[in-house]
Amino acid sequence: MNPTVSSRPGYDQALVARLWNYANVLRDNGISGLELIDQLSSLIVLKRAHEQRQRPLNGQDILGFDAWAQLTSTERDHLIPAYERILGLLAARPGTLGLLFRRAQNRIPDAALLHRLIVDVVDGYQWSSAGIGDVFEALLARMSTDAKTGAGQYFTPRPLIEAIVQCVQPGINDTVADPACGTGGFLIKAFDYLVDHFPSGVTEAQRKRLDQGAFFGVELVDATARLATTNLVLHGVTRADETPPCITVGDALARPPGRRASLVLTTPPFGRSSTSEETYREDFWTLTTNRQLNFLQHVHSLLETDGRAAVVVPDSVLFEGGPGELIRRRLLAACDVHTLLRLPTGIFYARGLKASVLFFDKPEPRPDGSPSTTRLWVYDLRSSHTATAKPTAQSGPDYSDFVSAYRPGRPHSERVETPRFRSFTVDDLLARHAINLDLQVAEPPPGPFALEEPEADLHRMAQEITAELGAALAEFASLAEALRPYGVHADGPDREAER
Repeated sequence: MNPTVSSRPGYDQALVARLWNYANVLRDNGISGLELIDQLSSLIVLKRAHEQRQRPLNGQDILGFDAWAQLTSTERDHLIPAYERILGLLAARPGTLGLLFRRAQNRIPDAALLHRLIVDVVDGYQWSSAGIGDVFEALLARMSTDAKTGAGQYFTPRPLIEAIVQCVQPGINDTVADPACGTGGFLIKAFDYLVDHFPSGVTEAQRKRLDQGAFFGVELVDATARLATTNLVLHGVTRADETPPCITVGDALARPPGRRASLVLTTPPFGRSSTSEETYREDFWTLTTNRQLNFLQHVHSLLETDGRAAVVVPDSVLFEGGPGELIRRRLLAACDVHTLLRLPTGIFYARGLKASVLFFDKPEPRPDGSPSTTRLWVYDLRSSHTATAKPTAQSGPDYSDFVSAYRPGRPHSERVETPRFRSFTVDDLLARHAINLDLQVAEPPPGPFALEEPEADLHRMAQEITAELGAALAEFASLAEALRPYGVHADGPDREAER
């Protein structure tokens, strides 16, 4: 970890453009943008290890052999078996290195294309240089727009993550966790914030903890876990030879957390459970098939006492009845649910998806048994006439006014109400039908807590169902892409393969 860095370097846009242009070549051969990034992540790690091995001072032998030299010196006709042998060898390694190559496969069946990617593209750049992590992030951002693969479900918009991190202010003593880490955006931005605000007088024990164990996450999908781990390595959050890895592959909801965190930042996967089975855990408040509600319960159990969290949720979590009502009631009681950010539509991969960010802390239970929540502040960035700026393709919505209104590091009592930022007492919240937290600030109904008209409520529910179906289809598309055999194009079978 380098505490002297004070700002994020700009990334090499020409390199990003060249790498993504190569995706067009591969796409003509039935290889998706997601598969290109997957291949790049493996090759970048190998090239980076070669660079570290060749350093004249403080050289490191990460792999135990020079895999990159083997690849670049192998004749083209023998390149594919040599590459696949290296992938299999490294996948058997322990720790982070094994995770970087866990179930990795060669997705480029044409030796000439693979040789071109290795020699003409990857080999020409220094992957240990400053800012290379931002290049990888830019590639992931482009990948997230590929609707055919459903890759966007693993990518939370980085401007939103940065705004959330600015609000929660990760500190030197924090343990930061993301139980649905996707490509690692929350962990990286929390690390960047900490580096940029690194305090003086840090002890050696604190430095060691930051290097080993201060950041950890869970990811369900192997390929995505590889991308996240590569991303963390390139950003300096972890090392390729670190043991154990900071990312765990598996279902975060399967069992109670083995360790806890003081700061949890996450965007749980949207959509219903594909098995329609209720998740049973003794530490959960209730059973439900709704994954977002289960993740909300999981985040509560993952938090240390006095920990804090920010969770991106679809709006259905705010108003769904049955188990949803009970979970919201218990959350208001057990945690200080102090801030809700209503996000604009259109910033996620599923069109029309309405989502919000819940900020809450987990204090000690009150001696009198009263709810830990006293007042919920709601900021509306969704209504057109309250948005601070129109979103752009590059930057997305402007979150600066929300961050200012949040007043990071200041008592909530110092907040000031505005037309887009209002507060509601916990008694008002508990009095609402089904503990409905879908609170509209900019366009309040005639009464402060009047229910919507039935037609409007049904329309909203229909929109949420449509968004969940879109999310489910994206997940199936991503799975189909990952299981697609070699020689089969994304839009149909390869004629040569049929012969």
